[in-house]
Amino acid sequence: MPNSIRTGDIVADRYRMLDLLHETEGGLFWRAFDQILARHVAFHVIGATDPRAPLLLEAAKRSATVTDSRILRVLDADERSGICFVVNEWGSGQSLDILLADGPLSPRRAAWIVSEVAETIAKAHGLGQAHGRLVPENVLIDHNGSVKIIGFAVDAALHGLPAGRRSTDTVDLAGLLYACLVGKWPGVSSSTLPRAPQEGGQPLRPRKVRAGIPKPLDVVCDEVLSPFAHTAGSHARTIDSAAAIHEALIDFVGDPGVLAAAEKDHAPTVAWSAPVPFGPQVAPVDPPFGHLPEQQPEARTEDSPAPPSEAEAAPDPGATVAGVPVFESEWLTPRADPPPPPPRFEQPPERPLYAPDPVRRPRDPAAEGPSTGARPGSAGQASGAPASGTEYWPWDTGHPISHPTNGTGTGPIVDADDDEGRIPGRSFLRLAALIAAAALLLTAVAFAIALTRDGSTSDPGTDPTTGGPGSTADPGAAVKVVGVTDFDPQGDPPEEYPELADNAIDGDRGTSWRTSSYLQDFGPGGLKDGVGLVLDLGSAQPVGQVDLDLVGSPTSVSVYVLAKAPTQVPGGDPSGSGTAQGDALSVELPEDTTGRFVLVWLTSLPEPENGSFRGEISEIVVRS
Repeated sequence: MPNSIRTGDIVADRYRMLDLLHETEGGLFWRAFDQILARHVAFHVIGATDPRAPLLLEAAKRSATVTDSRILRVLDADERSGICFVVNEWGSGQSLDILLADGPLSPRRAAWIVSEVAETIAKAHGLGQAHGRLVPENVLIDHNGSVKIIGFAVDAALHGLPAGRRSTDTVDLAGLLYACLVGKWPGVSSSTLPRAPQEGGQPLRPRKVRAGIPKPLDVVCDEVLSPFAHTAGSHARTIDSAAAIHEALIDFVGDPGVLAAAEKDHAPTVAWSAPVPFGPQVAPVDPPFGHLPEQQPEARTEDSPAPPSEAEAAPDPGATVAGVPVFESEWLTPRADPPPPPPRFEQPPERPLYAPDPVRRPRDPAAEGPSTGARPGSAGQASGAPASGTEYWPWDTGHPISHPTNGTGTGPIVDADDDEGRIPGRSFLRLAALIAAAALLLTAVAFAIALTRDGSTSDPGTDPTTGGPGSTADPGAAVKVVGVTDFDPQGDPPEEYPELADNAIDGDRGTSWRTSSYLQDFGPGGLKDGVGLVLDLGSAQPVGQVDLDLVGSPTSVSVYVLAKAPTQVPGGDPSGSGTAQGDALSVELPEDTTGRFVLVWLTSLPEPENGSFRGEISEIVVRS
């Protein structure tokens, strides 16, 4: 029985079971190792008495008749020892449902991926075979950027579905395109993606769910998914097969080789294996980068099978664990004789922060001579050995220091009865400070006189740079706006009350420009990314700030300063942005912002009071 299989068991004398990946509806899905061909395989097993066993073996035979590089092939199928199993090629990459978890794909990339699947399915239909369950979980983008199809014929059998459902393949192909464009699933088969919104029992066409969908792709989805809406009297169906879907998508994509090369360049370097799933689908969770799930060792007995060898666990000798770098360097090996540690750092001896105060001693008038530098009327020190009144300078070391005035080896004498305690050089410092203060005062007076003269020769109402009235070059001055237009590139038609646009720059806060009313806010998942106004300044001007008077809050605004008038949804980072919690908002821009056109782009509208979202701008002032 399938439930009796354990890790390390060898099934059919060939396949060693490595990891149990999925278990549902009485079936098991293993990662196994083919000991004969030394490769990893996907191993599906159910009980031999399961009603699906005959369908599974028959589906494996039908799958083997279709040879295409995009199909993960069936390698083996058999029924023995109470089990029925199918062995498939092992695939590594990201399945489409995991890829769409980050959001819808670009229209051209979505069309290319589905065109690759449609080409293979059209070939299989020509051979009388069908996949039977084309859901996003069964489409894989491998690490080379190639499109792979999982579970051809086999996955439908594992779900107990009948064979040869080519019409179901056609509807599921359109469902794959729909899912890539809007991130929701409208197909016949079940998927883990959210169901597409419906109206009158039919899925809403993509352009009603997400703005910006090209019309050719919208037509492909609508014709196949809503066939009863296209009658012979109005719009007759022209897309009713996998081949027709492939032809329509190739016309939109153009050269598929360009997109194939781009997909290869952007393929993830850390792949997550996504082989054939079955049962109720649950999106697999990617393992943490650089980590693999730990497995608890099992207690072994003498009859227990041996663990897989190193070749089985890693058939490619040069392979590495995803996310873990491999180094081939001798510095990883510990050195046999490590170098000795450096000598200890010895602290230098402490030095005094200040010189000691000079020693004051009574003066000996009899020993002073006229050449000692004393005040007039005092006697100088006689030549010879130092007298008892000798001073040591700058600190007392026991050795007299020569003085430039007497040359006798005695230091300068400090009189004990000198009340002023004068220090040599102090008078010079005072004089230098007085001169510096006088120079600073003269400089200030000269600057004030020059400023007064400049102010008296210019008219306060005249621009000192151009001579015209007013000064638009002053920081914060209002910049003249010569024109304003509404901007709604995702609208159909692309306009948003153009007749009210002038109200935003007329200087009257009692008038305003407003948006249409919406049932949902702008942004991801919304009908639009935003709407706004484009202000024309007439020529390239520096823009430092944009002031807005708004009606309602909160309102989120992004400001773009552009050289040319925009025609599409702005890309890249805005020059500035902010969210108004009241009726006013000032958006400050970097100092070097310059341009002719200013786009005020509303990205979030005030919360609805009457069930609808609507933004309103009463006045916009652009400042330099």
